[in-house]
Parts: sequence; C-alpha cells; structure tokens
Amino acid sequence: MTTSLMAKHGTVTLTLADERETERLGAFLAARARPGDAILLAGPYGAGKTALARAFLRAATGDPSLVVPSPSFTLVQTYPLPGGATAWHYDLWRLGAEAELAELGWDEARGGIVLVEWPERLGTRTPEDALAIRLSPVRGAPRAREVTLSGWGDRLLGLCE
Repeated sequence: MTTSLMAKHGTVTLTLADERETERLGAFLAARARPGDAILLAGPYGAGKTALARAFLRAATGDPSLVVPSPSFTLVQTYPLPGGATAWHYDLWRLGAEAELAELGWDEARGGIVLVEWPERLGTRTPEDALAIRLSPVRGAPRAREVTLSGWGDRLLGLCE
C-alpha cells in the first residue's frame, strides 16, 4: 500500500496501487472485524466497493477462491464465517425505501458482520459505530484507488505498516 496517511480525527487516507493492495486491505479489515460490526463502502460506480467486499469476505471465510458475486440484483448475500457468525453483503443501489431493509434481514444481520455498498440508502438505520470507507478512482492511474477510512479507532492501528 502506498501510504498517504492522514490520521486526523480518526480518519486514515491511503492510496492502493492495484487490486492486490485492495486484497491486502480487505484481509487487514477481516482480521479485525467482529460480530456486530458494520462496514460501509461508498464511492462511485467502478470505485472498487465490490472488489474490497470480495477481498474481505475471502479473508474472513478463509477461502481465497470463494465466489463473491455483486449482490446488485439480489440486494444481499450471506456467508457463514468460522466461529458461527454470518457476514451479510448488501448492495443497496436498487433499494426503493429504507423500510425494505426489514425484508432483507437487516435486524438479524446486525448480529453478524455487515458490508454495505451504497450506504447512503440506509437512512436512519446507518450504524453510528460503523467503519465508513470511501473509495475513489485515482485520475491518471486506472488501477489505483484512494481510500479514506473513518471509525474503528485503534483497530486501524498498523494499517499503513
């Protein structure tokens, strides 16, 4: 990871050169996640939200070949984790209303680990203690991404080492 570190107000910004570094970030986060956590993945189309979720889920399940499709059409996919917890991967782009979250198992999901693409659609159900991640393409470097992480406090220590 190329580090453009800004650790002010609990925010870390870094630059990932390619998808391999995205996989490293996903593994780092998976090693620190625990049931009850929410990871909110924001950014424009093509910014790498699903790639980061895929890397996280592969690391969290211990299965590097795990098939992790984008839940764009199903809205949610679940993955059993070692130890009995479940990871819930949401893509809320097509969510019609916040009330539909109940139909998608949101309350049950909060007992596991949730990864949410398009978190702005959560509305009032946005967890206050979530790890918020914003991904942005880097101009002039098509494979690179700028990533800003906010939340989780000390759990992000060692990220840039």
